[in-house]
Amino acid sequence: MVDSFITPNRFFDNKCYPRGFSRHGDFTIKEAQLLECHGCAFSELDSGHREPSNEEEKRFIAVCRGQQQPATEQERVWLKYLAQINRPKRFHTLSGGKLQTDAAEDYTESED
Repeated sequence: MVDSFITPNRFFDNKCYPRGFSRHGDFTIKEAQLLECHGCAFSELDSGHREPSNEEEKRFIAVCRGQQQPATEQERVWLKYLAQINRPKRFHTLSGGKLQTDAAEDYTESED
């Protein structure tokens, strides 16, 4: 990985991880460091804004396209990141312990 995924920029995702990757709990410290150091390169390769410079980067693109299974740490962490940001958001509400039902289910028509 000497010449792979080189980028001068640090990768941040202020929308999904405003406090950083390591503080959110989805990634290990090593995974967070990989994303911060190489995430810009991962993103550019995945989106097609950057051409691969070696075989490792070509393989990374193939993994992103689903043509190969992830084998390296870089490939696994990028797919994990994509899975985290693309998962549906869960919303939790408090209902005071009562089961909430649809109002249409409670209504029955009678001939009174």
